[in-house]
Amino acid sequence: MQNAEIARRFEEVAELLTSQGANPYRANAYSQAAQTLRHLAKPVAGVYQDEGWEGLTNLPGIGPRLAFAIRDLILTGRLPILTRLRGHTDAVMLLRTAPGIGPVTARRLHNDLGIDSLFDLEAAAHDGRLAEVAGIGKKRIAGIIDSLKSRLTRVRAIQPSHDAEEPPVAELLDVDREYRQLAAAGRLRLIAPRRFNPERVAWLPILHTERGSRHYTALFSNTARAHQFGKTHDWVILYSDGGLEDRQWTVITSQRGSLCGRRIVRGRECDCQAYYHGSVGSLAS
Repeated sequence: MQNAEIARRFEEVAELLTSQGANPYRANAYSQAAQTLRHLAKPVAGVYQDEGWEGLTNLPGIGPRLAFAIRDLILTGRLPILTRLRGHTDAVMLLRTAPGIGPVTARRLHNDLGIDSLFDLEAAAHDGRLAEVAGIGKKRIAGIIDSLKSRLTRVRAIQPSHDAEEPPVAELLDVDREYRQLAAAGRLRLIAPRRFNPERVAWLPILHTERGSRHYTALFSNTARAHQFGKTHDWVILYSDGGLEDRQWTVITSQRGSLCGRRIVRGRECDCQAYYHGSVGSLAS
């Protein structure tokens, strides 16, 4: 991918972040990075090939997060943050990039198991959920685990230090609370997602917010599973961008057990249990 094309995509990210009310410094970082790339005498792909990760971070105005984005575009042609800001996110297409996962299986994993990312797929391969899917045997699961281990280890190995640890559930639930309150008050920019929206109606609220050094984007789930169960205004997807695979979590209203009626982070139910039992007056209420 040529410098000018990467710069163009960064400029679009900056424009969308500005129009959607994100931190202006974050938008400006993408804009400045675009200018760096446009004036770079050498192809940035050559910089990465010759100097690796450090070569990208040594470019003027290119910090770890932007280096991730450049590396992503060089290696895969994808820029997840841009896809998300456009409202084009398609988890099924992402799952199909894993070996042995075809379109039918990808839809089944996404719709039936709620798997939205390669990190989710890796977890499902280890915790036994994949074994319950028809057509996925032990050999196939082993191949998926082996491929994802190599792919995601490279991602984790170069992630910024502040993204190395999982955020506390209190933080995730607080972002969820902020998003739902602002969405209910009609104070968020609406975007028109491509999926399940043939008339391109702008209905999906989007929030950009921060907690310390972490940048979050929050949207209601626009997945087939959310539409199937009527949860498009209950399930909230939280993204923290950075890396070839963005970190993401799904927050839902629990329908069972002692947490029934509470907002919980899917996959971190034990942490949520401890949070609610140890807190007085929930941030997520």
